[in-house]
Amino acid sequence: MTDTENLPEVAPTKSVLPAWLRAMRPKQWVKNVLVLAAPLAAGRLFEPATLIASAWAFVSFSLVSASIYLINDSRDVEADRLHPKKKFRPIAAGELSIPTAYVLAAVTLAASLVIGFWVAPLLGVTLASYWVLQVIYSLFLKHQPIIDLAMVAAGFLLRAVAGGVASGLPLSQWFLLVASFGSLFMVAGKRYSELKELGTEAGTRASLERYTKSYLREVWSVSIAIVIMSYSLWAFEQGAASVWGIPWTTISIAPFTLAVLRYAMKIDQGRAGEPEDVVLSDPILQVLAVLWVIPVAIAVFAG
Repeated sequence: MTDTENLPEVAPTKSVLPAWLRAMRPKQWVKNVLVLAAPLAAGRLFEPATLIASAWAFVSFSLVSASIYLINDSRDVEADRLHPKKKFRPIAAGELSIPTAYVLAAVTLAASLVIGFWVAPLLGVTLASYWVLQVIYSLFLKHQPIIDLAMVAAGFLLRAVAGGVASGLPLSQWFLLVASFGSLFMVAGKRYSELKELGTEAGTRASLERYTKSYLREVWSVSIAIVIMSYSLWAFEQGAASVWGIPWTTISIAPFTLAVLRYAMKIDQGRAGEPEDVVLSDPILQVLAVLWVIPVAIAVFAG
């Protein structure tokens, strides 16, 4: 008996959304708020032009990611039908046909690129790069260990970069370091949780068979250390320019570190297979996020 047979079957939650929209995984669009990271760090988020560009970047990234989700679910339909949770996805459940899914994937891709190149040429290039990388990943590299970590992490990184290029904002070395290794941390944590929950015989991702828990733990442990160190160096650097005599960015290190460690605890428990679920379902993590945003916002917007 495989590990998936030991897992309890998860009944689908009734949804009022049509199958074609659910197949685009709107719940996972929360990841695209990463496009706000660069404008927020630069203190430009609430400037009208930047806010509008960021909003369009969010919409365009939601559309291009929907295209990838439709393609992936169409290609993985047989494997998904063996998974205790994924078998309830619209395509695997037979609610949406594969040809229709591919048509929707083409439509959402086209809409995304039109918006992207209209907002800023570099945003269009970023979206196109994301789509090409993810399709290559889906077709050829999905089951290649280590490379699959890098490809998925690149997807998170490009989201963070998109907000900057949409508004023409420069991206600092600290921002790129935090975004890069933060992405690797989340992806390695996701794989660790999948391995802990499903085991190597799950049949949903062949690369899991080549990973060990100790190796993935090492990857996300190194990543988390670099993220905290890079963020702290940025915070200390910014803290030299205090607001009202208080180094707000330095203060933000504490909630930032606690939030990252809280997420790491979820990974260690095997409950970070879907990052968006962790963020949306953990009140403590949400409170820590607010406690982090407040001092950063004061430092950035009042400085």
